[in-house]
Amino acid sequence: MADVNKNYPAKGRVILHLDMNAFYCSVHEAEEPEKYKGKPTAVAGSVELRKGIIVTCSYAARSKGVKTGMTVRQAMRICPGLIIIQPDFDLYRKYSRGFMSIAKEYTPLMEPISIDECYLDITGSKIFGSPLDIAETLQKRIADEWTLPCSIGVAPNKLLAKMASDMKKPNGLTVLRLRDVPQVLWDKPCDVLHGIGKKTADKLDRLRIRTIGQLAAADEELLIRQFGTYGSWMKSAAHGIDHSEVRADREQSKSIGHTTTLPYDVTVREEAHRIMLNLADQTARRLRRQKLMASTVQITIRKPDMTTITRSSTLRSPTHSTDIIYHEACRLFDEHWPVNEPARLLGVTLQNLTAEEETVVQLDLFDYEQQPRKEALTKTMDVLRDKFGENAVLTAGMLGDDPSALIRNKRLRGTSLQKDEM
Repeated sequence: MADVNKNYPAKGRVILHLDMNAFYCSVHEAEEPEKYKGKPTAVAGSVELRKGIIVTCSYAARSKGVKTGMTVRQAMRICPGLIIIQPDFDLYRKYSRGFMSIAKEYTPLMEPISIDECYLDITGSKIFGSPLDIAETLQKRIADEWTLPCSIGVAPNKLLAKMASDMKKPNGLTVLRLRDVPQVLWDKPCDVLHGIGKKTADKLDRLRIRTIGQLAAADEELLIRQFGTYGSWMKSAAHGIDHSEVRADREQSKSIGHTTTLPYDVTVREEAHRIMLNLADQTARRLRRQKLMASTVQITIRKPDMTTITRSSTLRSPTHSTDIIYHEACRLFDEHWPVNEPARLLGVTLQNLTAEEETVVQLDLFDYEQQPRKEALTKTMDVLRDKFGENAVLTAGMLGDDPSALIRNKRLRGTSLQKDEM
């Protein structure tokens, strides 16, 4: 790994990747240090031993062998003293806004990636010192003002900055230069390269390309034949080359999403649809609250073995209608998920967002007369739920034919994991 050098870099772009360490657990430790500081903790969607899944865990828990994706029962067997915490997303958003507000003081070019990480282009921030001065100051201020640990990667591009921040956790500060790539990365397996997943790595392995160095030396035409333009990108990435810019406008063109880690494996399609209705309802509610419209619906499905797929489609017209979002999410689910295949996590994310007042909505030829009535009903339901709580108004679809569905519905709504909350 490269040495920390106060003179780095002499020229060119300088990108930081700021990554909070065990963010959810760290937030709870910062809020209640007397309960959680230095102790093995884990955030789980459900605290039930049989059904709960570990969403994230503290480094003290990781040192005992606890891992994300384990059931609560497995984790407790490995670490009997593990403290299980239910998620608090309002709290996580508060801390996310806090550390990002510090980061913005050093450059206007900040690109949030999720609730707990962002890229910073500090090429023009020399007034605050060298790149290492800025990175060290960020780490110290976030620790002092928010009591949160973070790792920072310093590099000439986003790809290497991301990989550098992953090299030393917690509280790591790593520089990765282009000239360091052969020494630092080329002996690593292909799936260590950010952007290459296990399936792609397996396909590369069948081509006898097993390390990043072999990928860097591979014939580009072969890669393009096998992977299309992605093959060309992989070869460039293996050399540490990345021309993507830090997009400061990403925050304005954000997505809104909810996922829920289920307290049991769902195999019945109708039950999956009911959960999708809950998720569509929550995302549409937030869309309307922020006076936004969405043009793209994306679903997320995760198997019990943590294999995850996402599928999306673009709507004919922007919408903030729960009904339209729900039906599109169900259509995607039915199209891409085999019958009776178990699902452990489901999610709905709305993308390509635009402000209501700036959006042209295409009315349905056969339904336009009903549109004002539907809008009025939706507004009334929103007002009631704002005043009396989310469960004040529930649709029949959320309940289904099973009387116990109301209980499960409330449980699922209480365990939704909201990642796109910038």
